Amino acid sequence: MKHAPKSCSACGRSITWRKKWAECWEEVRYCSAACRKQRLTAADLDLEKIILELLTRRAKESTICPSEAARAFFGEDDWRENMERTRRAARRLVEQGKIEILQKGSPVDPSFAKGPIRLRRK
Repeated sequence: MKHAPKSCSACGRSITWRKKWAECWEEVRYCSAACRKQRLTAADLDLEKIILELLTRRAKESTICPSEAARAFFGEDDWRENMERTRRAARRLVEQGKIEILQKGSPVDPSFAKGPIRLRRK
Protein backbone atom coordinates (compact mmCIF):
# COMPACT_ATOMS: atom_id res chain seq x y z
CA MET A 1 0.00 0.00 0.00
CA LYS A 2 1.40 3.40 -1.04
CA HIS A 3 1.35 6.20 1.55
CA ALA A 4 1.29 9.85 0.58
CA PRO A 5 4.53 11.64 1.49
CA LYS A 6 4.34 14.14 4.34
CA SER A 7 6.53 16.75 5.90
CA CYS A 8 6.83 17.63 9.56
CA SER A 9 4.76 20.64 10.63
CA ALA A 10 7.55 21.86 12.91
CA CYS A 11 10.84 21.25 11.09
CA GLY A 12 9.77 20.69 7.47
CA ARG A 13 11.68 17.41 7.06
CA SER A 14 10.13 14.43 5.29
CA ILE A 15 8.22 12.03 7.52
CA THR A 16 8.94 8.40 6.77
CA TRP A 17 5.96 6.08 7.08
CA ARG A 18 6.22 3.54 9.90
CA LYS A 19 4.22 0.40 10.38
CA LYS A 20 3.08 1.54 13.84
CA TRP A 21 1.32 4.48 12.14
CA ALA A 22 -0.74 2.26 9.83
CA GLU A 23 -4.00 3.06 11.65
CA CYS A 24 -3.33 6.78 12.22
CA TRP A 25 -1.19 7.94 9.27
CA GLU A 26 -3.65 10.75 8.43
CA GLU A 27 -3.19 12.28 11.91
CA VAL A 28 0.64 12.16 11.94
CA ARG A 29 1.99 15.74 11.83
CA TYR A 30 5.45 15.54 13.44
CA CYS A 31 8.55 13.50 12.61
CA SER A 32 9.66 13.06 16.22
CA ALA A 33 8.77 13.66 19.85
CA ALA A 34 11.15 16.64 19.87
CA CYS A 35 9.22 18.30 17.02
CA ARG A 36 5.91 17.53 18.72
CA LYS A 37 7.15 19.42 21.80
CA GLN A 38 8.48 22.27 19.68
CA ARG A 39 5.27 23.43 18.03
CA LEU A 40 5.07 26.40 15.70
CA THR A 41 4.79 29.81 17.28
CA ALA A 42 3.89 33.21 15.89
CA ALA A 43 7.62 34.00 15.91
CA ASP A 44 8.27 31.01 13.63
CA LEU A 45 5.72 32.32 11.14
CA ASP A 46 7.24 35.81 11.38
CA LEU A 47 10.65 34.29 10.60
CA GLU A 48 9.20 32.75 7.44
CA LYS A 49 7.90 36.21 6.46
CA ILE A 50 11.37 37.72 7.01
CA ILE A 51 12.93 35.11 4.71
CA LEU A 52 10.39 35.86 1.98
CA GLU A 53 10.78 39.61 2.47
CA LEU A 54 14.57 39.42 2.13
CA LEU A 55 14.22 37.37 -1.04
CA THR A 56 11.71 39.76 -2.63
CA ARG A 57 14.17 42.64 -2.15
CA ARG A 58 16.62 40.82 -4.41
CA ALA A 59 16.58 39.89 -8.08
CA LYS A 60 14.52 36.80 -8.93
CA GLU A 61 17.54 34.49 -9.29
CA SER A 62 19.45 35.92 -6.32
CA THR A 63 19.95 33.94 -3.14
CA ILE A 64 20.35 34.69 0.54
CA CYS A 65 22.15 32.88 3.30
CA PRO A 66 19.86 31.76 6.15
CA SER A 67 22.15 33.68 8.49
CA GLU A 68 20.94 36.93 6.88
CA ALA A 69 17.39 36.13 7.94
CA ALA A 70 18.55 35.05 11.40
CA ARG A 71 20.46 38.31 11.86
CA ALA A 72 17.49 40.37 10.66
CA PHE A 73 15.07 38.57 12.96
CA PHE A 74 17.09 37.75 16.09
CA GLY A 75 19.71 40.51 16.00
CA GLU A 76 23.49 40.43 15.91
CA ASP A 77 23.86 38.92 19.39
CA ASP A 78 21.41 36.00 19.17
CA TRP A 79 21.42 34.88 15.54
CA ARG A 80 23.90 32.00 15.86
CA GLU A 81 21.90 30.04 18.42
CA ASN A 82 18.79 30.41 16.25
CA MET A 83 20.22 29.10 12.99
CA GLU A 84 18.49 25.72 13.25
CA ARG A 85 15.20 27.51 13.87
CA THR A 86 15.87 29.56 10.72
CA ARG A 87 16.70 26.43 8.71
CA ARG A 88 13.43 24.86 9.92
CA ALA A 89 11.54 27.93 8.67
CA ALA A 90 13.27 27.59 5.30
CA ARG A 91 12.34 23.89 5.06
CA ARG A 92 8.70 24.74 5.76
CA LEU A 93 8.78 27.34 2.98
CA VAL A 94 10.20 24.73 0.60
CA GLU A 95 7.30 22.44 1.50
CA GLN A 96 4.88 25.28 0.74
CA GLY A 97 6.53 25.67 -2.69
CA LYS A 98 7.69 29.24 -2.05
CA ILE A 99 11.48 28.83 -2.03
CA GLU A 100 14.27 26.41 -2.93
CA ILE A 101 17.25 25.36 -0.86
CA LEU A 102 20.48 25.25 -2.82
CA GLN A 103 23.90 23.74 -2.28
CA LYS A 104 26.67 24.52 -4.76
CA GLY A 105 24.07 26.25 -6.94
CA SER A 106 21.74 23.26 -7.30
CA PRO A 107 18.43 22.59 -5.54
CA VAL A 108 18.62 19.92 -2.84
CA ASP A 109 16.13 17.98 -0.75
CA PRO A 110 15.90 20.01 2.46
CA SER A 111 15.47 16.88 4.57
CA PHE A 112 19.00 15.76 3.73
CA ALA A 113 20.90 19.04 3.20
CA LYS A 114 23.98 19.22 5.42
CA GLY A 115 26.41 22.11 5.59
CA PRO A 116 26.14 25.54 3.98
CA ILE A 117 22.92 26.29 2.12
CA ARG A 118 21.47 29.22 0.18
CA LEU A 119 17.81 30.17 -0.24
CA ARG A 120 16.18 31.28 -3.50
CA ARG A 121 12.64 32.17 -4.54
CA LYS A 122 10.96 29.50 -6.59
